Amino acid sequence: MSHLPISNLPASIGDSHFFPEFQREMNRLLDQFQNGFAPSDTSANEPFADALVPAIDIVETDDAIQVSAEVPGVQEADLDASISGGVLTLKGKKSADHEESDNNYHRIERRYGSFLRQISLGFTPEDNAVDAKYADGVLKIHIVKPAAARTQVRKIDISKT
Repeated sequence: MSHLPISNLPASIGDSHFFPEFQREMNRLLDQFQNGFAPSDTSANEPFADALVPAIDIVETDDAIQVSAEVPGVQEADLDASISGGVLTLKGKKSADHEESDNNYHRIERRYGSFLRQISLGFTPEDNAVDAKYADGVLKIHIVKPAAARTQVRKIDISKT
């Protein structure tokens, strides 16, 4: 097997911009895989496309699940959270207008979009076992597990053979 020296590589590969761009694309694909794919009509080149897919942290303990979703700029009235069939669904919409004027120009930017994220819980919580709070662009949902879904860890003795 022979290796080409860098000087013999095509310009697009030998270019110092190739690898950082490749790294960004790989990171974007991994993020999509971990966080759920954005709707097919959103393009990676669209400005603010990623802002509509909220980052979500999930922490599970023996007794509960804590979900935190970052949704900056989304109004509380534009958020919806529901649980059906053991699936937590988060929906929301965001709209932002920005207007700027000067003697030589007038610029108006408008951004609109919605998101939907679904998280499988593996159980359906009991009535009054879910608490949601929204502050500073972060939605926090605390879901208490029903007794049947709580993990019971049993220690397994391991013997030498």
